[in-house]
Amino acid sequence: MPALELLRLDHAPALLAFEQENRAYFAASIPDRGDDYFAHFDVRHHDLLAEQAAGQHFFHVLVDGSGAVHGRVNLVDVADGSAELGYRIAEKSAGQGLATAAVRDVCGLAAAEYGLTTLRAVTTLDNAGSRAVLARTGFVRTGEIRLGGRPGLRFVRDLREAGEPARTDRASRPDARRP
Repeated sequence: MPALELLRLDHAPALLAFEQENRAYFAASIPDRGDDYFAHFDVRHHDLLAEQAAGQHFFHVLVDGSGAVHGRVNLVDVADGSAELGYRIAEKSAGQGLATAAVRDVCGLAAAEYGLTTLRAVTTLDNAGSRAVLARTGFVRTGEIRLGGRPGLRFVRDLREAGEPARTDRASRPDARRP
Protein backbone atom coordinates (compact mmCIF):
# COMPACT_ATOMS: atom_id res chain seq x y z
CA MET A 1 0.00 0.00 0.00
CA PRO A 2 1.35 3.47 -0.82
CA ALA A 3 2.75 5.48 2.08
CA LEU A 4 1.47 8.90 3.11
CA GLU A 5 4.24 11.50 2.93
CA LEU A 6 4.35 15.23 3.54
CA LEU A 7 4.87 16.92 0.17
CA ARG A 8 8.50 17.66 -0.74
CA LEU A 9 10.28 19.29 -3.67
CA ASP A 10 11.38 15.94 -5.10
CA HIS A 11 7.76 14.78 -5.40
CA ALA A 12 7.18 17.32 -8.23
CA PRO A 13 7.76 15.09 -11.30
CA ALA A 14 5.62 12.22 -9.97
CA LEU A 15 2.92 14.61 -8.76
CA LEU A 16 2.72 16.32 -12.15
CA ALA A 17 2.49 12.92 -13.88
CA PHE A 18 -0.30 11.92 -11.47
CA GLU A 19 -2.28 15.09 -12.19
CA GLN A 20 -1.80 14.80 -15.98
CA GLU A 21 -2.68 11.09 -16.14
CA ASN A 22 -5.85 11.57 -14.08
CA ARG A 23 -7.05 14.96 -15.33
CA ALA A 24 -10.09 13.69 -17.25
CA TYR A 25 -10.95 11.23 -14.47
CA PHE A 26 -10.89 13.97 -11.83
CA ALA A 27 -12.81 16.44 -14.00
CA ALA A 28 -15.73 13.99 -14.15
CA SER A 29 -16.41 14.55 -10.43
CA ILE A 30 -14.66 17.76 -9.37
CA PRO A 31 -13.91 21.09 -11.08
CA ASP A 32 -10.93 20.86 -13.46
CA ARG A 33 -7.69 22.60 -12.42
CA GLY A 34 -7.38 24.31 -15.80
CA ASP A 35 -4.51 24.55 -18.29
CA ASP A 36 -2.72 27.24 -16.26
CA TYR A 37 -2.18 24.76 -13.41
CA PHE A 38 -0.17 22.47 -15.69
CA ALA A 39 1.63 25.23 -17.59
CA HIS A 40 3.02 26.73 -14.37
CA PHE A 41 3.24 23.59 -12.26
CA ASP A 42 6.86 24.03 -11.10
CA VAL A 43 6.35 27.61 -9.91
CA ARG A 44 3.12 26.64 -8.17
CA HIS A 45 4.82 23.64 -6.51
CA HIS A 46 7.55 25.88 -5.07
CA ASP A 47 4.95 28.40 -3.87
CA LEU A 48 2.92 25.67 -2.16
CA LEU A 49 6.00 24.34 -0.40
CA ALA A 50 6.76 27.83 0.89
CA GLU A 51 3.19 28.17 2.18
CA GLN A 52 3.48 24.72 3.79
CA ALA A 53 6.73 25.76 5.49
CA ALA A 54 4.86 28.78 6.88
CA GLY A 55 2.16 26.49 8.34
CA GLN A 56 -0.62 27.75 6.04
CA HIS A 57 -1.25 24.33 4.47
CA PHE A 58 -0.17 20.70 4.84
CA PHE A 59 0.08 18.78 1.57
CA HIS A 60 0.42 14.99 1.52
CA VAL A 61 0.97 12.46 -1.25
CA LEU A 62 0.43 8.69 -1.35
CA VAL A 63 3.63 7.30 -2.83
CA ASP A 64 4.50 3.71 -3.69
CA GLY A 65 7.96 2.10 -3.55
CA SER A 66 8.80 3.25 -7.08
CA GLY A 67 8.01 6.88 -6.24
CA ALA A 68 4.74 6.99 -8.20
CA VAL A 69 1.96 9.11 -6.70
CA HIS A 70 -1.35 7.32 -6.20
CA GLY A 71 -3.16 10.15 -4.48
CA ARG A 72 -2.99 13.30 -2.46
CA VAL A 73 -4.63 14.48 0.74
CA ASN A 74 -4.33 18.16 1.58
CA LEU A 75 -5.17 20.38 4.51
CA VAL A 76 -5.51 23.94 3.24
CA ASP A 77 -6.31 27.31 4.76
CA VAL A 78 -5.01 26.34 8.19
CA ALA A 79 -6.17 28.93 10.74
CA ASP A 80 -7.64 29.03 14.23
CA GLY A 81 -7.37 25.26 14.73
CA SER A 82 -9.22 24.47 11.52
CA ALA A 83 -8.47 23.53 7.89
CA GLU A 84 -10.21 22.34 4.77
CA LEU A 85 -9.57 18.76 3.69
CA GLY A 86 -9.22 17.85 0.03
CA TYR A 87 -8.20 14.57 -1.54
CA ARG A 88 -7.97 12.77 -4.87
CA ILE A 89 -6.97 9.22 -5.74
CA ALA A 90 -5.66 8.01 -9.11
CA GLU A 91 -8.19 6.21 -11.28
CA LYS A 92 -6.05 3.04 -11.29
CA SER A 93 -5.96 3.08 -7.47
CA ALA A 94 -9.63 3.88 -6.84
CA GLY A 95 -11.83 1.41 -4.97
CA GLN A 96 -8.97 -0.05 -2.92
CA GLY A 97 -9.62 1.82 0.33
CA LEU A 98 -6.70 4.23 -0.19
CA ALA A 99 -8.80 7.38 0.23
CA THR A 100 -10.42 6.16 3.44
CA ALA A 101 -7.08 5.08 4.95
CA ALA A 102 -5.32 8.28 3.89
CA VAL A 103 -8.09 10.56 5.19
CA ARG A 104 -8.03 8.69 8.53
CA ASP A 105 -4.25 9.11 8.69
CA VAL A 106 -4.43 12.82 7.88
CA CYS A 107 -7.17 13.34 10.49
CA GLY A 108 -4.81 11.81 13.05
CA LEU A 109 -1.93 14.02 11.90
CA ALA A 110 -4.20 17.06 11.92
CA ALA A 111 -5.03 16.54 15.58
CA ALA A 112 -1.80 15.09 16.96
CA GLU A 113 0.86 16.84 14.89
CA TYR A 114 -0.65 20.00 13.42
CA GLY A 115 -2.74 21.04 16.45
CA LEU A 116 -6.03 21.21 14.56
CA THR A 117 -9.42 20.61 16.15
CA THR A 118 -11.79 20.87 13.17
CA LEU A 119 -11.68 19.85 9.53
CA ARG A 120 -14.08 20.95 6.79
CA ALA A 121 -14.67 19.26 3.44
CA VAL A 122 -16.85 19.70 0.37
CA THR A 123 -17.83 17.41 -2.48
CA THR A 124 -20.15 17.48 -5.43
CA LEU A 125 -23.52 15.86 -4.88
CA ASP A 126 -22.88 13.27 -7.59
CA ASN A 127 -19.56 12.09 -6.09
CA ALA A 128 -20.85 9.10 -4.12
CA GLY A 129 -17.34 7.76 -3.51
CA SER A 130 -16.18 10.96 -1.84
CA ARG A 131 -19.34 11.17 0.27
CA ALA A 132 -18.74 7.58 1.41
CA VAL A 133 -15.11 8.33 2.38
CA LEU A 134 -16.22 11.34 4.43
CA ALA A 135 -18.94 9.33 6.18
CA ARG A 136 -16.53 6.45 6.98
CA THR A 137 -13.99 8.87 8.45
CA GLY A 138 -16.34 10.70 10.82
CA PHE A 139 -17.39 13.75 8.80
CA VAL A 140 -20.93 15.05 9.26
CA ARG A 141 -22.96 16.79 6.56
CA THR A 142 -23.63 20.42 7.45
CA GLY A 143 -25.22 21.93 4.36
CA GLU A 144 -25.53 22.35 0.62
CA ILE A 145 -23.26 24.44 -1.62
CA ARG A 146 -22.41 25.06 -5.27
CA LEU A 147 -19.01 23.74 -6.29
CA GLY A 148 -17.77 24.77 -9.71
CA GLY A 149 -21.38 25.45 -10.70
CA ARG A 150 -22.49 21.99 -9.56
CA PRO A 151 -24.60 21.11 -6.53
CA GLY A 152 -22.51 19.95 -3.61
CA LEU A 153 -22.41 19.24 0.07
CA ARG A 154 -20.40 20.68 2.95
CA PHE A 155 -19.06 18.47 5.78
CA VAL A 156 -17.26 19.00 9.09
CA ARG A 157 -15.35 16.79 11.52
CA ASP A 158 -14.58 17.73 15.11
CA LEU A 159 -11.27 16.01 15.77
CA ARG A 160 -11.76 16.26 19.54
CA GLU A 161 -14.81 13.97 19.37
CA ALA A 162 -12.61 11.10 18.21
CA GLY A 163 -10.53 11.32 21.37
CA GLU A 164 -7.54 12.64 19.46
CA PRO A 165 -6.02 15.35 21.64
CA ALA A 166 -4.81 18.35 19.70
CA ARG A 167 -1.14 19.20 20.09
CA THR A 168 0.00 22.69 19.52
CA ASP A 169 3.67 21.82 19.83
CA ARG A 170 4.50 21.34 16.12
CA ALA A 171 8.17 21.86 16.78
CA SER A 172 8.32 18.45 18.51
CA ARG A 173 7.83 16.74 15.15
CA PRO A 174 10.94 17.30 13.03
CA ASP A 175 9.22 17.13 9.63
CA ALA A 176 5.92 18.83 10.57
CA ARG A 177 6.87 22.15 8.99
CA ARG A 178 9.65 21.10 6.67
CA PRO A 179 8.61 20.54 3.02
